[in-house]
Amino acid sequence: MKKIRKNHWYDYLWIWSILYFALGFFNILFAWLGLIDFLLPLVFAAVFGNKWFCNNMCGRGQLLWLLGRKGKCSRRASAPKWLSSKWFRYGFLAFFLTMFGNMLFQTYLVFSKAQSLKMAIKLFWTFKVPFKWAYHASALPDWSYKFAFGFYSLMLTSTLIGLICMVLFKERTWCTFCPMGTMTQGICQLKNKDKKEN
Repeated sequence: MKKIRKNHWYDYLWIWSILYFALGFFNILFAWLGLIDFLLPLVFAAVFGNKWFCNNMCGRGQLLWLLGRKGKCSRRASAPKWLSSKWFRYGFLAFFLTMFGNMLFQTYLVFSKAQSLKMAIKLFWTFKVPFKWAYHASALPDWSYKFAFGFYSLMLTSTLIGLICMVLFKERTWCTFCPMGTMTQGICQLKNKDKKEN
């Protein structure tokens, strides 16, 4: 008899992914909340030495699974092997970190008043999409908005890549080369290596 898995509260974190983009669509400052998704996997990996967060609490991974498997939006075909190869994963991570670094640099330019705030998001690191309705002037400095526009762009682009991979291949193909997954894997390997040596 097949054992029925009991649902936990963290099985519904896919709602967080939808909520994040919905809130950011109406007020770009909500994009700062994406730092939770950025930092928590690294903290979990550093503390516990495993990828439990990625496997159980990643809202994006859950959303891809839900749309792909239950929503039948995935072809469920095997992805090309190069997508999960070491050279591609680390190459994509290097590219991702370069784009993240560029985003921080652009934020600094606005902070230093060397550049003015542009109310747009950039999809696939190339296409600028006007996003003025999500900007609501406040006492906060322009650089905080610049970071928000940049981070929302990063999160939306990576989610779109995940959705494209979900449609073309298996549901969570994105997870095989996700930069956060690659970083957490590296942290886990270092932590477990230290344990073995001790």
